[in-house]
Amino acid sequence: MNIFGKIRDGLKKTRDSVSAMVGDVISSFSKIDEDFYEELEETLILCDIGVSATQRIIEELRLKVKADKITETAGVKKQLIEIIADLLTFDDVAIEEPCIVLVVGVNGVGKTTSIGKLAKLFKEDGKKVYLAAADTFRAAAVEQLSEWGARANVKVIKYGQGADPAAVVYDAIDSAKHNNVDLLICDTAGRLHNKKNLMNELSKINRVIDKSYSEASKKTYLVVDATTGQNAVVQAKEFSEAADLSGVILTKLDGTAKGGIVCAISAELNLPVVFVGVGEAIDDLHPFDAQEFAANLLE
Repeated sequence: MNIFGKIRDGLKKTRDSVSAMVGDVISSFSKIDEDFYEELEETLILCDIGVSATQRIIEELRLKVKADKITETAGVKKQLIEIIADLLTFDDVAIEEPCIVLVVGVNGVGKTTSIGKLAKLFKEDGKKVYLAAADTFRAAAVEQLSEWGARANVKVIKYGQGADPAAVVYDAIDSAKHNNVDLLICDTAGRLHNKKNLMNELSKINRVIDKSYSEASKKTYLVVDATTGQNAVVQAKEFSEAADLSGVILTKLDGTAKGGIVCAISAELNLPVVFVGVGEAIDDLHPFDAQEFAANLLE
């Protein structure tokens, strides 16, 4: 199965739910009027698209309907797909090599698993990838990352549990520089019980990166679990206050019927979703495509 088939299958729950709900609204009205807009707005919010994103979508839809002189609801779905795709499209998401990728997220969202999948994805794209096991506080995190490193066939720089995360990153950078590594992916900051401690830890790591490898580009990705719905948005908001996030990796998108959470995250935090997980296998993490997602969401 090709990548598009995997993503399509992974979005089945979301597609069946959202497309059906929106389709019911469209088929229930023949003419576009205020009642139609109100019903559509309520439906999008129920799909976890969120209030902010929904308001933007409805506002854009009103403008498009007026500009294109659409009078019947049958012509609305194509417009909705375009609007949602635009909402989810961001500039500056490309990775410039060499790059250091910091990955953060609360325990249980699939953070370490996503790092292993990212490593495999980049390696298959011909990149030289190293991993840094800098989440040294969670029990078994280092061992778990080592297992994923072995599965992806990439080198893992690691100390024991309780080691200084910044020291791990420092040694990983030194090794990456000397071995012409394209991407160094760092597993770190797997908790949010104390924003100040989290911010201090990330600040220390960033200072190490800036001092030891200033020529490298840097990305900070937050991993969130799509099945947690609006709680994923809450987590993203809290992490965005403690870290300068570059984008979101959304896991378990295949496990939810409310994939509209992608829109909520992008709209409320002005953050791109950069990768999505649609399965448990090592090759089930894929780059996010806004146009493809919007089409699958509402087709």
